[in-house]
Amino acid sequence: MSKSLLLMVCMLASVLVLACGAPTNRNADAPSTATAPAGDQVGIVECDNFINAYETCVSSKVPEAGRANLRASVATWRTEWKKLADDPQTRGSLAAACQRQRELTMTSMKAYNCAW
Repeated sequence: MSKSLLLMVCMLASVLVLACGAPTNRNADAPSTATAPAGDQVGIVECDNFINAYETCVSSKVPEAGRANLRASVATWRTEWKKLADDPQTRGSLAAACQRQRELTMTSMKAYNCAW
């Protein structure tokens, strides 16, 4: 795995962990069906599935006050992962990086009772 990809994954995980605070209330009602338009897809199934599940979790379970930082994480992931997907040298390792990010995120989002 390239050092830059590993560094990016670590930085994104750090941003997510810092952005997640203890919830002040639980909003477990009706999950959102919002997904990114085709133009906003990364183009790697593992990445796109993770981002869609994460966005659903944030929209349906995270209190409104905590959503902005978490949505910023999604925007960062999508932008950076698109760049990596477009580069033939990093594209091959991106699916595994997205899967690792999903696993890290599942742990940090347990407080919101998200279903992954």
